[in-house]
Amino acid sequence: MTASDRAAQLVRIAAEAAGDKLADDILAYDVSEQLVITDAFVLCSAPNDRQVRAIVDEVEKRLREEADAKPVRREGEREGRWVLLDYADIIVHIQHEEDRLFYALERLWKDCPLLPLPDSVNAHIEQRARAVGSASE
Repeated sequence: MTASDRAAQLVRIAAEAAGDKLADDILAYDVSEQLVITDAFVLCSAPNDRQVRAIVDEVEKRLREEADAKPVRREGEREGRWVLLDYADIIVHIQHEEDRLFYALERLWKDCPLLPLPDSVNAHIEQRARAVGSASE
């Protein structure tokens, strides 16, 4: 069994929304073989609580507008360190980068296949790396 077409659509929208708010290390895993509660996880991080909240707001807005999807559950919003948005078909984890390193969800789900994301999703990371590289030359 693989992630449904609906889950793939939601993953793409959520990843693009996170990328538009400059989320770091955006990944999506097909967890449909491992879990019965959802088809996919989207993981991303940000360097501060304010950016975590901005990413959460953008993901919710875009999924509502583009896919008529509303979260069935939301956790961690008050603290702004690790926000979980549960859309049933997918679960979006938006973490402060320190929490992402500590909890290392990628290590837990490394045996699950990665879902392809549009190149544009993480393009800002490559641009940032190039800018840093040319500044140090």
